[in-house]
Amino acid sequence: MTKRRFDGTYRQAVLALGLVLGLPFLSIPAALGASTDPGVPDGFAERFADVNGVRLRYLIGGKGSPVVLLHGYAETGRMWAPVMPALAKQHTVIVPDLRGAGESSRPETGYDKKNMAADIHALTASLKLDPVVMVGHDIGLMVAYAYAAQFPTSTKRLVLMDAFLPGIGDWKSVWLMRDLWHFHFYGEVPLALVQGRERTYFEHFWNDFAADRTRSVPEADRRYYAAAYARPGGMRAGFEYFRNFEQDAKDFAEMASSPLAMPVLVLTGEKASGEFLIQQARMVATHVKGIVVSGSGHWLLEEAPDRTIPPLLAFIDGATEAVRLEPPAIAALASIGAAAGTSGVPGLETRVLYGDPTQPGMYTIELNVPANTRIEAHIHPDDRTVTVISGTWYFGFGSRFDEGEAKPLPPGSFYTEPPNEPHFARTGDRGAVVRITGVGPTDTRYLGEKEAPPPQAATILLDSLHAVRNRRVLLCVRAGDGIVAVRRPQLFH
Repeated sequence: MTKRRFDGTYRQAVLALGLVLGLPFLSIPAALGASTDPGVPDGFAERFADVNGVRLRYLIGGKGSPVVLLHGYAETGRMWAPVMPALAKQHTVIVPDLRGAGESSRPETGYDKKNMAADIHALTASLKLDPVVMVGHDIGLMVAYAYAAQFPTSTKRLVLMDAFLPGIGDWKSVWLMRDLWHFHFYGEVPLALVQGRERTYFEHFWNDFAADRTRSVPEADRRYYAAAYARPGGMRAGFEYFRNFEQDAKDFAEMASSPLAMPVLVLTGEKASGEFLIQQARMVATHVKGIVVSGSGHWLLEEAPDRTIPPLLAFIDGATEAVRLEPPAIAALASIGAAAGTSGVPGLETRVLYGDPTQPGMYTIELNVPANTRIEAHIHPDDRTVTVISGTWYFGFGSRFDEGEAKPLPPGSFYTEPPNEPHFARTGDRGAVVRITGVGPTDTRYLGEKEAPPPQAATILLDSLHAVRNRRVLLCVRAGDGIVAVRRPQLFH
């Protein structure tokens, strides 16, 4: 593994060497191996690593918990430039060019996403970075999923950005498949047709997959990407991404038999894959937060950076803390009234153990519910798991409170609250304490004719975990009408 340096002293030395040897054609980038990509943000170094039978070029910068960004087809690692500086403030950011793309090598084989994920894992292992937050767009999201599925203990969080997962659900009906021809466009004749016309070919992706082609991939990037793929073997390697979809479908179907347990964020374009990728993600993972970026097509960072970057950064930043709280530390946390993600009933006390339920990312809250409290049917938008800590908690699923369906759950009991699944609860002669983990932002919406408790809000300075970050968090609940149930999970104790 080597690191490139490129400063004025080296420039002068190479120029002098060229003159002495009579080699005016000796270029500085060729001699020093300096990056030919002018889009590399300040503070990032370019390096190369020989791993898993391929030579990967990658950028690295920042300091903190590691984040890996994987690009898609018709682009290279350059696509991540809009978010790299912001991420580098709190994270070590690694941005590879995938096998066959950019300045990475272009082997004849190895383009199934399972193997491409092994490339990236070998890279992170060589850098001694484990676990990582894995982020992928387009082809990169397929590699990112294969990484998380094969190396779950090495994956802290996963972000999937607009495309689809081969082999999962009705994957051949996704919006991007409307132009099915290009997924079978490989071999000698297609290569001959695009030779010297790489830019024309890529314009189809950059323009037709955008909601508005004038807000799609910028001109400077288009020139760079077209030149990068026009290098010897570049178009052939790119076509191999598609040639391997059938194998990817078989691999992903097998991987899906073991659902991912880490938090997953899915970002899609309203005019591109929309809800489809979110639905696919919920087939392969248990904690999924889906966001459809309004008005955007496939090129999220280019078309809608103001609506894509904030939730992306918030989700990634939510993975920075390692927390271990013993009972005395939990008891010392500030206790407040009804907060985001609670039922909002009078007398309820809430402690935020981890995260912020009003923001994207995982959170854990502990609720102390008074005796003889009845909580009418309501829903939450996020996937949640609940453990009964003390007391007897009477809980049931349904759109109306039904005493006959309220199952008594003693301490140690566990159950799930899927998104928008109506449920209700009560306590008996003694209060109960329950601990809830979900993926924010969350809120509460009541169902039926009975009015919800009045909205409540409190601004507090959280001590212990949150006081370390000196954050003031607005905690609130919202009431309103709800929607129908999706499925009925089971209770465990």
